[in-house]
Amino acid sequence: MELPDTQSTQPEVRINLTRVGVKNVKKLVEVARPGKRPVIFISTFNVYVDLPSSLKGANLSRNFEVIDEVLQQATEGEVNGIEEVCNAVARKLLDHHEYADRTEVKMTSLYMVRRETPVSKTECDEVVEVHASAVADRNNGTPLVRKMIGAEVTGITACPCAQNIMKELASAKLRNLEISEEKIQEFLNEIPMATHNQRGKGFLLIETDDDQHVGLETIIDILKDSMSARIFELLKRGDESHVVFSAHSNARFVEDCVREMAKRVVEKFSYLPGDSVITIKQTNEESIHQHDAYAERKATIAELKAEIKLNYSQKPDF
Repeated sequence: MELPDTQSTQPEVRINLTRVGVKNVKKLVEVARPGKRPVIFISTFNVYVDLPSSLKGANLSRNFEVIDEVLQQATEGEVNGIEEVCNAVARKLLDHHEYADRTEVKMTSLYMVRRETPVSKTECDEVVEVHASAVADRNNGTPLVRKMIGAEVTGITACPCAQNIMKELASAKLRNLEISEEKIQEFLNEIPMATHNQRGKGFLLIETDDDQHVGLETIIDILKDSMSARIFELLKRGDESHVVFSAHSNARFVEDCVREMAKRVVEKFSYLPGDSVITIKQTNEESIHQHDAYAERKATIAELKAEIKLNYSQKPDF
């Protein structure tokens, strides 16, 4: 007996729906890489289509079929990059949902990265949260796709304000010990002063057309190098002193981190079209306060380029 297609019947209240789909779909994503071991992501998908007022419901089982089909292609090397997984799913959803004009795929993944500590060269694992998404519009049979790729990583920041206070205190103590001003200055130039630290969480997301490539590892490096210092899961004594010294030699406010990220994005991704959208966020979990510090910037890369160029052009020439 042929079962009725309930989804295709007319609803009692006929209005269009912006998003209909499935959320929190857990999948193990394996992306093949030529000459290297595959990259494994533990991923959660949210998949949506729009729904016209004439249909009671969407055929949600098609969403699962499309995800599995694309993931199989990824393991076979037909899909390059984690953001391309979302891109491919968004395009195929238009084929499977003929009534939809727009599809949307969001993916949040845990990515295990192998790192080497700075001094002892000890290998350790690091977990990075990866964000990817794609939106496809039907556009008269030629889909227009915008995709996004980004990450959130953890680092350490050191507060410049408290450090300057400690610098003044150290100078006064050394003068009381009758140390010469020359020696005091020499010491302060060599040894960074104590300050309070924060665990920093940096977030960077880049939105582009689907024909552009944005390297995930480059995004991760930008985030890590925009804080006071990188952190590692496993540290030997030499590594620990290196991280602490580096962080206090490079004290940064939460605002400094966001501005540094913007500068590095412009340097590393200067080839992107001007309408590529950059979203930067930094949260610093304070150690001597109960609150967190936060800063954010969202702009096109063209806007960031113009601001940074203006900034450098206005610097005094000494």
